[in-house]
Amino acid sequence: MPGGRLTRFDREQIADGLAAGLGYAEIARRLGRPTSTVSREVGRNGGPNRYHPGRAHKATAHRALRPRSPESTTENTDAADDPAVEEFLTRFIAQITRTGLPRTAAAALACLYTTDSGSLTAAELARRLRVSPATISAAVRMLDDQGLIQRERNGRRDRYVVDDDVWMHATAVSARQIQDLAATVRLGAETFGLGTPAGRRAQYTSQFLEFVGRDMIESAERWRKALHQQQTQE
Repeated sequence: MPGGRLTRFDREQIADGLAAGLGYAEIARRLGRPTSTVSREVGRNGGPNRYHPGRAHKATAHRALRPRSPESTTENTDAADDPAVEEFLTRFIAQITRTGLPRTAAAALACLYTTDSGSLTAAELARRLRVSPATISAAVRMLDDQGLIQRERNGRRDRYVVDDDVWMHATAVSARQIQDLAATVRLGAETFGLGTPAGRRAQYTSQFLEFVGRDMIESAERWRKALHQQQTQE
């Protein structure tokens, strides 16, 4: 019943919702549950891509039999348990995945972005998202390649960091990728020749991509200068 423990049927409904591409908030609404209940259920049982209702039901029963340590009782008592925060994270992660990032990478970025420090180790990310270290390793590597996070060495561990300029870094990386694509497409125009439809199409595309890439870089630089001027005046 709503507010009680999840039943096997509830978990099957969650699995069906995930398979249909529904967000946590929509699945929770259909179950009559808080969004945080669904997000924690999925997170602690393999994540959205590996969630299985039967295994989740057995794992929950097994966890209920284990003694809880003092540390485990306080592990998840941060702001993420606030329904409003859960709702924001659900929407934020969904929006990031629409840019092409896998859900785990999007969740890792959202996790980093919403911590006060903006910094977590791989082990901390794995524990918060309840996924394997190998899964986190692949996720942060992708985020690093996109310029969305920075890697800092902290003793024998790496820490992953987002700062206030995270989207500026990502924009610069995207601009370089667009410019590289423009150069490749321009080569296609030269290969096919401007006297062919394919060649003319490639030339038009390369010009458009060059314009967009250049405009992205110039926009980021204008923002940087405006921000510096504002900080100087304060």
